[in-house]
Amino acid sequence: MTPGAFGAVFAAAACLALSPPSPAAWQRHEFASAHMGTRARLVVYASGSAAPAAAARAAFARIAEIDARLSDYRDDSEVAALARAAGGQPLAGSRDLLVVLEAAQEMARRSDGAFDPTVGPLSRLWRRARRQNYVPPAGEIAAALPLVDARRALRVDLEQGTASLLRQGMSLDLGGIGKGYAADEALATLSQWGFDRALVELGGEVVAGAPPPDSEGWTVALPEGAPPLVLARRAASTSGEAEQWFEQDGVRYSHVVDPRTGAALVGRRSVTVVARSGLLADALATAASVLGPRAGLALVATFPEAEIRYVLESDQGPTVLESPGFAHARR
Repeated sequence: MTPGAFGAVFAAAACLALSPPSPAAWQRHEFASAHMGTRARLVVYASGSAAPAAAARAAFARIAEIDARLSDYRDDSEVAALARAAGGQPLAGSRDLLVVLEAAQEMARRSDGAFDPTVGPLSRLWRRARRQNYVPPAGEIAAALPLVDARRALRVDLEQGTASLLRQGMSLDLGGIGKGYAADEALATLSQWGFDRALVELGGEVVAGAPPPDSEGWTVALPEGAPPLVLARRAASTSGEAEQWFEQDGVRYSHVVDPRTGAALVGRRSVTVVARSGLLADALATAASVLGPRAGLALVATFPEAEIRYVLESDQGPTVLESPGFAHARR
């Protein structure tokens, strides 16, 4: 998959009109629902008598459909079925699963393993550690590491419509890419219903369609009181441990795990990536969190039109690094 393919996987279709309604004719509608372990929010501008409630229900249903296929918390998901079949024959998969896996595998290659969708065995160790407030023993981490290898032990065949995990005991965790993809698809659903002036927010993922009436774009707040973004037909993803972390012996452990070492990230950091799709922004933000500021910026620089803001907290205060074009996202 080429770098541009990430941004183009599921771009929302634009709704063209010969004579768009005047700004006064537009009505703002907002909808919210719980999905994928977080709050999903839709903001839609509709003109005239157009009513977006049915479109919003369709968009939420699309998110739920993707979650049912990609969640590693559900025993009936395609991700769970792949884990049960690990080391055996390939399984048929939905297009949602295969597209996300192909993109995730490519990001694993591009990031030298800092992003890896087969991190599931390590994710389970650290989830239990957060619940019970302990650090997983080194032996358990060492036993899980050989099962994390998307570049060599994950097979995705789009032509045959199959995927497979080559080593018994492997499992997937698509938490670092799945929400971005689901947000892309929710926006595409709203566009298919004729609502292109829309915004989808799903946890730390924001995907913006055409701008609100009489505006350059959608205003999106950033952590740490930074100036907000202004987005139109772009996506932003923020990765950090603001809500998912635990502390042991004075060390703050993030929910993000380095697939290369098996260690949870420590300290405080916030990474925001702007890209052409939620899928790309989500995966890049996760990878950059693991890589650290300078290597993370270098990775993002290899993707056209992607920008990054990296904030690393320390006792001496925050260190902020931004790619040269990030300021343009603030207009």
